[in-house]
Amino acid sequence: MLFITEDQVREHLTMPAAVGLMRETFAQLRAGIARNQPRRRLILPTGTVLHSMAGAWGKYLGTKVYSTNPRHGAYFFFLLFDAETALPLAYFEANHLGQIRTGAASGYATSILAAAEADTLAIIGAGFQARTQLAAIREVRELRDVRVWSRNETNRYNFAVETGTRAVASAEEAVRGAAVVVTATWSKEPVLESQWIAPGTHLNAIGSNQAQRREIPADLIARADLIACDSLEVAKIEAGDLLLAGVDWSDPRIVDLEQVEARPPGDPVTIFKSSGLGVEDVAAAAYVYEKLA
Repeated sequence: MLFITEDQVREHLTMPAAVGLMRETFAQLRAGIARNQPRRRLILPTGTVLHSMAGAWGKYLGTKVYSTNPRHGAYFFFLLFDAETALPLAYFEANHLGQIRTGAASGYATSILAAAEADTLAIIGAGFQARTQLAAIREVRELRDVRVWSRNETNRYNFAVETGTRAVASAEEAVRGAAVVVTATWSKEPVLESQWIAPGTHLNAIGSNQAQRREIPADLIARADLIACDSLEVAKIEAGDLLLAGVDWSDPRIVDLEQVEARPPGDPVTIFKSSGLGVEDVAAAAYVYEKLA
């Protein structure tokens, strides 16, 4: 059984490869070949939470287990198994694995849902997830202007310097006129307003995977022409952006990303609601394992 470190994941799993893996993963979900198990959480009075999620992809199955505490941080691990024999194959340090597959899923969604000529990006949030969101969208669109805003002024200026982007003074300044918008925050309340979003804009809402947190306001959810969830099953459990907006889950605008093959006609407002899937981790981990085995 291999032990695979963060550095090995960084070395072997490039963003172009990760975006391709997410494209393949959603094709397999559409074909009924891949399987995903929604996240479960064990919540303690101390504030510590144990999270687990799983999936099956190709010749592999696996589970990610991670612990979080608001004062002490988060710790991510992934176990990969052989799907035919159940033999354990690899044990991963999995912080970067989760970051890159989350970014790559948004990259794949953006490749389908953003306008072909989209060349401006707004990022709300300047943490570790924002970096892989940027890298993934740069893989699928030629960006001439990337604007970033976060509540922490130092963080947003450091992010801009490190990534070759432009720090701006407000979320509105970042979002207005952007063809693609990413929200990658820990906010419990919306971080933008519907009126800032022009027709034809695509949004990747990736920060919230808890039922009581949201980044997108209810009126923007109501206005959107298409809302593609990485998993409707998971969204019904933990997509606060949709749950707090009181959506009707039979609404034909709200679909699984696996069902979407093209951008709607005209100038639609589209949203990719990312919760993060165990099957995405399996695909990414399997790729790295095959590089090292």
